[in-house]
Amino acid sequence: MNPRFSVLLPTRNGGPFIANCIHSALSQDHDSFELVVSDNANTDATPDILAKIDDPRLTVVRQESVLPVHENWNASLAHARGDYFVMLGDDDYLLPGALRKLDAALRAHGEPDCVLFNAYSYVAPNAIDAAAASYWAPHHHRYDASFKAGILEREFCTGIVKDMFRFRPRIPLNMQTTVFSRKSIERMPPPVFRAPFPDHYLLNALLLTAGRWLYLPERFIIVGVSPKSFGHFFYGQQSASGLKYLGIETGAEGLLPGNDLLNGMYRWLRLLLSNFPKELAGVRIHRSAYLVRQLRFWAVQARLGAISPREFLRRLALLSFFDWLRMTRSVLDAEVWRRLARLMTPKSKAAANVLWPGLQRIDGVQDIREFSDWIDATDGRGN
Repeated sequence: MNPRFSVLLPTRNGGPFIANCIHSALSQDHDSFELVVSDNANTDATPDILAKIDDPRLTVVRQESVLPVHENWNASLAHARGDYFVMLGDDDYLLPGALRKLDAALRAHGEPDCVLFNAYSYVAPNAIDAAAASYWAPHHHRYDASFKAGILEREFCTGIVKDMFRFRPRIPLNMQTTVFSRKSIERMPPPVFRAPFPDHYLLNALLLTAGRWLYLPERFIIVGVSPKSFGHFFYGQQSASGLKYLGIETGAEGLLPGNDLLNGMYRWLRLLLSNFPKELAGVRIHRSAYLVRQLRFWAVQARLGAISPREFLRRLALLSFFDWLRMTRSVLDAEVWRRLARLMTPKSKAAANVLWPGLQRIDGVQDIREFSDWIDATDGRGN
């Protein structure tokens, strides 16, 4: 009999953090799940850590050569047997009771195809700006008021994707905050995970094709940022190193230097248009929104000292007359311009504060497992 859940854990040299992640999965109080780890030719302590775990619920798939991130994710999925899939990064943490609570919600709502929920955020020491302290956020994502607990309407799900084409993500672009079913991915053209950012692509493809989505405001996971995650490189203004670590590229014709997540988004939006022409008929990528957000990121980089004033001006010169004309169409996007104005106001230059508003320091916590214990002890105060 196949397990109810497959917890997928693709990992690339996650040794210092993976033990806590594995503990969070194997400690779940649910009687029907498996943990599938895809060891991406790891050269750190990860293989030794995995070899010492004697648990029939654990399956380890060893890759002999390093795979790009999307291929490693597909490898973990290929060896999974469950009806529903939960995705973890090796520096994430599945909260106690998460699978039991998710299973109850699935049964109560008639076995929907996908479940969207929230998470805590945890930033490990030395993950941003080499700060020795830990940081956290009570909500990984702030859903807008249109999200109501329960089954989401089909038009609502399609609308979420259409807003992506305006570069307005209304859901967290993290696979960790979504449970998806086997039958939902069987409707999609393979492979399921695709470059450059496999979770971004799959989430939106599922919003277009999955039959029923359930939204729950509860938090079932801690999304971690550690010194080895892409978030560390992105918030530390070292995206090129992060892309090399993931084995992906985000550049393409017509894209500008700067925000690699934004450029990656442009690429997977193009891929969605190609793969789902019927569902996205009449939809186009809003180039003006892309340009304004890229300009905002240049201002962030200049403020943090990641690029010089001369480089900032050089990038401005890359914008054509028609680019500036397009950006005038975004003048009504008031929030974008408010954020840009705030960046020009002299304040703290800490990347954690500028790039991640609302992040809070937490003392006495040194790793994500301790943070989970703190949540339990304090009932997640600050939410």
